[in-house]
Amino acid sequence: MLERLKKALVESFVGTIALGWLLAQGVVHFTYILTGPLSVWITRHEFRDMSGRPDASPVFLVQEALLELARSFSLLLLGYVLPRWLYFNPPAKETFESGPDQTEGTRTADGV
Repeated sequence: MLERLKKALVESFVGTIALGWLLAQGVVHFTYILTGPLSVWITRHEFRDMSGRPDASPVFLVQEALLELARSFSLLLLGYVLPRWLYFNPPAKETFESGPDQTEGTRTADGV
């Protein structure tokens, strides 16, 4: 079943489009690692006085970037593993049997 899925993804544009989308999402989530907590910090800083709690500190929390880091890492890892599985196959070794008129014997495709 996996071989049929692999063949369908390789022979159609669906696999290529899906891989491009996957890598684009990985890059977008990677940029959110910095921009997400930065936008939260700016929002907290601007609306701190309006909330009625001026003592609330507008700290830049790194913890808010951890979810985006996990998303980015998993998407980019999947974007690395899928092309390796779909497109990069180990070279198959072919053997040629010698006939009665050939004296070379058995050899592989690389000539050894």
